[in-house]
Amino acid sequence: MKIVILSGSNVGTKTRTAMNYTHKEVTSKYPNAEVTFIDLAAYDIQFSDGRIYMDYEGDTGYVAKTIMEADAIMIGTPIFQASIPATLKNIFDLLPVNAFRDKVVSVLVTAGSPKHFLIAEQQLKPILAYMKAQIVQTYVFIEEKDFHQKEIVNDDVVFRIERLVEDTISLTETYTKIRAEKEAKYDF
Repeated sequence: MKIVILSGSNVGTKTRTAMNYTHKEVTSKYPNAEVTFIDLAAYDIQFSDGRIYMDYEGDTGYVAKTIMEADAIMIGTPIFQASIPATLKNIFDLLPVNAFRDKVVSVLVTAGSPKHFLIAEQQLKPILAYMKAQIVQTYVFIEEKDFHQKEIVNDDVVFRIERLVEDTISLTETYTKIRAEKEAKYDF
């Protein structure tokens, strides 16, 4: 199973902190999974210009191709000005409309205000559904108060991240098994 953990911003530390914890959780509990951590702050990503993702080279090509090869994607995003960051939206724009077909996608959101808890429901989930993702319905929402000195200090948040990892893996295994059973019915 190929899992991409995507930290979807090129600024700030809270989303990266949460995704680091998520990465540790996945690799410790599922050592057989092939896990790739992509922090968009570490890559020089071009703006989408309409080409197919395979035509991009360098960091842009690597990130797009890695996401396309994944079975599951765990997306971490901050909320800026009541919206997802442009860096994450650009990743979606680089990919084809069916990019997430047969992929499980889960979401972790960091925000400075509890007022932004519905951004994932109103903005991010519709994009993921449009791109044909199998979405893990619950997501983790982490507020400013849950962090201290680049650490998560709220045990409930830690528990929710652990559960999100478990749900993502379980759903991916389930969908993989269902697809394999369907394909086994065909004789070619």
